[in-house]
Amino acid sequence: MQPFGLTQATWLPLLQLARAPAPMPQKDLARSLALDDSSIVRLLDTLQREGLVDRREGQDRRVKVLHLTPSGKTTVASVEAVSQAVRKRVLAGLSDEDIGAAQRVLERILDELAKLEREDEDG
Repeated sequence: MQPFGLTQATWLPLLQLARAPAPMPQKDLARSLALDDSSIVRLLDTLQREGLVDRREGQDRRVKVLHLTPSGKTTVASVEAVSQAVRKRVLAGLSDEDIGAAQRVLERILDELAKLEREDEDG
């Protein structure tokens, strides 16, 4: 993503916003990226300064809702094209069955990690 001037910290939130079914509240994006309030504010400040994201008031004026700008949408389309090309190259030669098995294993690992995190939060 370097050719687009993006790092993982900046392209991942853009993809999250682009794939969301509706404009996403700032707190929801922070939760989905496992970021605290100050980290998400700094990240969004950067994305807004770069002209990729707009923060607008929601129905509740205390809630900031995130929108991709036209430039943000163009950037996401470019990121998606590159990621699809990389995915195609990396997964070449693997059967759909192998890919499905790998996906199930990774999802199981993520589920178990999420359980551990919830247990830690609950004490």
